[in-house]
Amino acid sequence: MQLCILCQSNNTALYYQDHNRRYCNCNSCGCVFIPHEALPGAKKEKERYLSHQNDVEDSGFQKFVSPMVNAIKGNHTIKDKGLDFGAGTGPVVSKLLEDINYKMVLYDPFFHPSKDSLNNSYDFIVCCEVIEHLHNPLKEFILLKKLLNQNGVLYCMTDLLPEKEVFKNWYYKNDFTHVIFYTPKTLQWIQKKVGFKHLSIDNRLITFY
Repeated sequence: MQLCILCQSNNTALYYQDHNRRYCNCNSCGCVFIPHEALPGAKKEKERYLSHQNDVEDSGFQKFVSPMVNAIKGNHTIKDKGLDFGAGTGPVVSKLLEDINYKMVLYDPFFHPSKDSLNNSYDFIVCCEVIEHLHNPLKEFILLKKLLNQNGVLYCMTDLLPEKEVFKNWYYKNDFTHVIFYTPKTLQWIQKKVGFKHLSIDNRLITFY
């Protein structure tokens, strides 16, 4: 029996196992997660992120993040201040927003590690392909809520957990830095636990506000 890395419940069970690792399911919050002792170390994580081909000028990459960029353009003015949390080596969302005069601050524990960015508050925060990497997700979501101004919005993009029969061949689980997979039940649990009033799920775009 494994403690859930999100809600710390012991109401968990083995969900799937392959030759690489075990995946556990939490019956309390609905996520599927990698057991704590199997989480990757920081050195291997960084090596994996450095191998990503995150070219901010790549049109395919820009199209991929367009739902998030369009949501921000529709909900915020250039007077609003944004944080790109987990910006990585290719902060394409920030690049596209800065191109149209939005003010963005970058934070990433590996590539933009200045904690100064975590001592301010923001009108919106973007987490593009980030929340599936979190080793202490509840702690991070609490931090993100704290960093938002009143009426601030948190935008996340990730692949939600598919049906169990699809999981075996699901490409998204094969990246060893992906350690938690969310369901609508999980996101509702986070909303209530962290204190967001609203949750919107639109395919891969998840919005807390």
